Amino acid sequence: MDTRTPTHGSELVATTAELLGRLRAGTPLVQVITNAVVTNFTANVLLALGASPAMVDLPGEAGVFAGIADGLLVNLGTPHAEQREASVAAARAAGAGTTPWVLDPVAIGALPVRTALAHELAALAPTVIRGNASEIAALAHSGAGGRGVDAVELPESALSAAFQLATAHGSVVAISGATDIVTDGVRVARISNGHPWLTKITGGGCALGAVLAAFVAVHSDPFEATVAGVTAYTVAAQLAAEHAAGPGSFAAGLLDQLERLTPADVHRLAVIA
Repeated sequence: MDTRTPTHGSELVATTAELLGRLRAGTPLVQVITNAVVTNFTANVLLALGASPAMVDLPGEAGVFAGIADGLLVNLGTPHAEQREASVAAARAAGAGTTPWVLDPVAIGALPVRTALAHELAALAPTVIRGNASEIAALAHSGAGGRGVDAVELPESALSAAFQLATAHGSVVAISGATDIVTDGVRVARISNGHPWLTKITGGGCALGAVLAAFVAVHSDPFEATVAGVTAYTVAAQLAAEHAAGPGSFAAGLLDQLERLTPADVHRLAVIA
């Protein structure tokens, strides 16, 4: 198994705890271009975490706002014509300025419109690319994609594709799964928190992209910020599952736990290797 440069989990746990406090103190403004299915949940996740969401996705406004925002998410879940135009405008504006941005290539591979758009956006050098293993493999031209939004591959199987994307685009790549993997092409971290109910609620993965946009907005090292975002989100999910009866109460509990999450929780529960 190719792990490139080993990371020190204890240091990344400490960084996650620190960045959680920094995010809440700074209240980063996060522009969200996402799919119609998850807009409300994503906004609530950002508010609970301590960020400020702005769902600006009109073609004439998205590029302008990307220059104002502290972070940007571009999610391709329902890429209608206007949103496709807005996504490219926002990504270009973010790249031309200092706004870090996250690309979430939802369900690419077999679906031609979003797949072509994902490759166009990846060429604009996202700060972070986040997806499941099948999406990451498809973006790197090493897989056919998943079954809709569902992965048919495991995160470890997409690691070489993640290295390829990180090297080609200068991006940090986050592969979601039972164990999440984050790499910048040199460093690799594996985060073993979270709960299977994240896959049973609408927006569980999509909202993570917005969380990553918030964390990269407050830290100059995108790899560390991405690890911190994945860790904070999945630790909160783990805590929510402890008090939930099923996916419905888990979804509400996730918002509660994101708001309540403390650095002490991170130190106590985070598992990073």
